[in-house]
Amino acid sequence: MELPFYLNFTDFENHYYDNLEKWFEEYHNTSETDYLKALAELYSPYLYYNFTEDRVQADASIEIKDCFFPYHEKIGISFCSQCESGSLLHKNMNPVFEWKTVSMMEYAQYILDKVNKHCSKHKNALDGNRNIQDYINDREIITTREGAGYCVNYNQHQMTVPFLKAYLPYYGQTVNMAVYRDFIFSIVEIAEYIDQRLKTVQAFEHTIYAQSRAEAKFKVQMSRQFLTLCN
Repeated sequence: MELPFYLNFTDFENHYYDNLEKWFEEYHNTSETDYLKALAELYSPYLYYNFTEDRVQADASIEIKDCFFPYHEKIGISFCSQCESGSLLHKNMNPVFEWKTVSMMEYAQYILDKVNKHCSKHKNALDGNRNIQDYINDREIITTREGAGYCVNYNQHQMTVPFLKAYLPYYGQTVNMAVYRDFIFSIVEIAEYIDQRLKTVQAFEHTIYAQSRAEAKFKVQMSRQFLTLCN
């Protein structure tokens, strides 16, 4: 079952039990705990644990590789379709790769631009049976590079697909900023609802809070070990 991804808390709460019923219809030997664990996995990428506040907060962002050529104009420079492998059409130019953190709204707009560019080249791409949603996970479309810019990792992209399906329009050129703001405000409420249900079924260790806290502690420990080795 593909769980629906909700961008606001009201829709999530109103459809919780309807979706739970569908879950049981598809997975007979299961429980609400399994359903909640799946929900936690779905929404966790957009949250992080704040040590200072001792709580989970919104972090709707993604790390993406930015490819550029220092001392060269970006215009006219093109990558081959295998950007992830680092293969270039211009062998004499050495690219520089930088990791950048961008908001999910910016990432969604980038994917939307790529899909619209593809559709503009194929006049029947958006016919009566197809829309933008049909192309947001097309590997060739989203990973092909033309010039310097972001390099989309297809495997990483898979984690963003539920969000993109909920957020991107069926037709159009721009994303909706108001809907995104609503998502940022709602994601913590959604997490708290999931965690409260997990506590009700005595599955404390599976809460988004517990998982995010453990992950944050692990990252701190790894960072300290790295600094110790460097010194």
